[in-house]
Amino acid sequence: MLIPLVYNELRVIAQHHLRRERPGHTLQSGALVNEAYLRLLGQHPDTQNRAHFLAVSSRLMRQILVDHARSFGAAKRGSDLKVELDADIMSPQRGDPIDLIVLNDALDALTLLDEQQSRIVELRFFGGLSTEEAAEVLNISTATVKRDWSVAKAWLSRKMKRGADGRIGPVVAN
Repeated sequence: MLIPLVYNELRVIAQHHLRRERPGHTLQSGALVNEAYLRLLGQHPDTQNRAHFLAVSSRLMRQILVDHARSFGAAKRGSDLKVELDADIMSPQRGDPIDLIVLNDALDALTLLDEQQSRIVELRFFGGLSTEEAAEVLNISTATVKRDWSVAKAWLSRKMKRGADGRIGPVVAN
């Protein structure tokens, strides 16, 4: 079984995700790892290596948190669904709270335009992987990761600003 071998790394990824959540979030890192594990069992993902497995796990954790935020929002209608983004990622001022659902919707829209850029954001921002680790998982050069990371951050920043006004939606590439 692979999970015991990487459990501590999965906890670190879960803690990385949860640091960006609102204060008083009800999920804890162990619960997030366990929920991701249960979803992994149901999906039987075809992972190529340890880094790829951790990336898939991180993506599942992101989806769990988005699902949790959506259900929480259904009850509270958005009062505390904020996540803190690092200043150099997508937020113009350090510590600006960003709606996790808006971020998820923007990332889904980016996937329609450029799946590789979307995966890089997932790996770097949500998974906490370095440029080199993301390049290894995606089997691309570190220069490509750096370039796509920069473009994706700018695109997501614009998209999320529009999303705050309620105008986020599907994007069609021309």
